[in-house]
Formats: sequence, structure tokens, C-alpha cells
Amino acid sequence: MLRFLITTVANAFGLWVANNLIPQISLTPYGGDGLVETIGTYLVVGAIFGLVNAVLGTLIKIIAFPLYIISFGLISFVVNGALLLFVAYLSTLIGAEVFAIDGFTSEGLTIDTLGFAILAAIVISISAFIARSLLKLIGIR
Repeated sequence: MLRFLITTVANAFGLWVANNLIPQISLTPYGGDGLVETIGTYLVVGAIFGLVNAVLGTLIKIIAFPLYIISFGLISFVVNGALLLFVAYLSTLIGAEVFAIDGFTSEGLTIDTLGFAILAAIVISISAFIARSLLKLIGIR
């Protein structure tokens, strides 16, 4: 359970970094624009990303093992980007949309294209690795 919480915090930090570095990625907080709502939204989307990566990511890695060998592992960038697009779709389903017109008032994570999703997945992976390493340095394992 502690490992899942650490992964969720690291993923939330990675999403925050990707949201600030890549303008084509936006995260609209659930329930308002306050600090608590924003942090909660990052944590919820980070948890969704961790669950999707753990379940679907593992399943895809097992099924697509020959593609990983043929492409020397480069297919993992595309897979992670596609999983991030799926997380963006799932996160928009959670929000309470009273009135929404194709993304104008939807809450959750939105990503423009697969290319930006791949770039965001790379940024999230690097920053989540840094966050997990920092958490290990301060004694949280």
C-alpha cells in the first residue's frame, strides 16, 4: 500500500512537471481552481495512471514482447503515450460535467495528440524517477 502511495505521489509530480512544460497538456481540477482541488486532481490522475500502467501496461508488455525485441524497446514510448491518452480519457469521465461541449468545460487531463502524449510520458517517467529517488533519499521507501 505504501508503494502505491509513493508511486501515486511520484506520478502526480510527473504530471505537474509535464503540465508545466508542455502547453498542449492541461489538467483542469475537479471542483474548482483552489490549491486543495488542484493537488487532489493531480493525485487522482496520478493514481489512475499508476493503476492503468500496472494492469494494462503489464498486459501489453507481455502480449507485445516480440515488438519490444524488434524495436529494441522503443515501442515502449508509443505504448506509454497511448496509455497516457487512455488515462486522459478516463480522467474526463470522473468529473462532474454539468455542461460540456467537446472539451470546453470538461475536468481532468486533456492531451492534444499522440505525439504530445509520448513526449509527456517521457517527461513523466523522468520526473517520477527523480521524485521516487528523492523520496528514497529522505527515507520513505
